[in-house]
Amino acid sequence: MAKEELIQFEGLVTEILPDARYRVQLDAGHEIVAYTAGKMKKNRIKTLAGDRVTIEMSPYDLEKGRLIFRHKDERPGGGGGAGGTGGGGASRGAPPRGQFRRR
Repeated sequence: MAKEELIQFEGLVTEILPDARYRVQLDAGHEIVAYTAGKMKKNRIKTLAGDRVTIEMSPYDLEKGRLIFRHKDERPGGGGGAGGTGGGGASRGAPPRGQFRRR
């Protein structure tokens, strides 16, 4: 007997539960409990409430799923850190040659 195909859905994380589990509201309107996939744990991908995610589910149990992908934020200016104000990030570079050298 062949292995059944998994079904993928997209949704929104509504609540963070204990043991790396999340309550996810699917786009179809259903609410399920999902756990973090191993590759996401291995690569230390953090998921917060409000994140868009992709869920993988078995056709036999449609109440549980595996969180396999966290979508990037579409917020403007996200990922800039300091907000792009400069702050000496690019001008810093390496320290002057003899500053920390002792002989």
